[in-house]
Amino acid sequence: MSGFSADWLALREPADLRARDKDVLTSVATHFADRASLTIVDLACGTGATQRALAPHILCRQNWVMVDNNLSLLARAGAGQTQPGCTMRTIPIDLVRDLEHALDGGPDLIVTSALLDLVSAEWLDRLVLECAVRKLPLYAALTYDGRITCEPGDSFDGAVVNALNRHQLRDKGFGPALGPTALAALRESLKAAGYIMHEGTSDWVVSSNERALQQATLAGFAKAAHEMGDLSTQDVAGWLQRRLALVGGGRASLRVGHGDVFAHPA
Repeated sequence: MSGFSADWLALREPADLRARDKDVLTSVATHFADRASLTIVDLACGTGATQRALAPHILCRQNWVMVDNNLSLLARAGAGQTQPGCTMRTIPIDLVRDLEHALDGGPDLIVTSALLDLVSAEWLDRLVLECAVRKLPLYAALTYDGRITCEPGDSFDGAVVNALNRHQLRDKGFGPALGPTALAALRESLKAAGYIMHEGTSDWVVSSNERALQQATLAGFAKAAHEMGDLSTQDVAGWLQRRLALVGGGRASLRVGHGDVFAHPA
């Protein structure tokens, strides 16, 4: 499932790329250092950003299976450039209904990015169980953890972040979402399945000169916060106006907390 536009995914990809934890990427590469080839399944692949980020770190031949239910994004992923030694095929799959089908076919590694905070606890446990049954390693990157810092601060930041984090618990297509609790739930599920975990922080750090990304992100925060219904339209609009003025003046920065995990069977 990928409920995001291609424009938004393109706008955020540079921030995603530099945020990915380098030690976790190294753990993935080291785990497969002695392999001649790998088959990698990318769940909710979008336009293929995970492939572009991870492939250069793995030196062997790679066969990527790109999975999403958005045909437009899949077409963009399939049309993208791959590095030498990589092949790619795209498969439209509804991960809510047919997750198991996505994992069939004997892959060596399952990867996903910016997905697990959108799924339910039941779906996450299902993913880990299916990986464990197949003895599959999992690389899950850029999972939102609820931390947001806007600089310079505003007295209404806390109210917006609180409302946003409650909004993140709403159904995003997989049932009630884990939102900021996703990393803790992932750790618990992987531990119960006997997996070894390598973790790292992958915070977005959006600088003052990345105005378009800040503007789009802040507008999304305001929309989600307002949808919760307990903050007035005037207060949320005023907050967004103040924040956008700082962005427009080149005086604002933004940090959004994320975490990366690479896990493999013991």
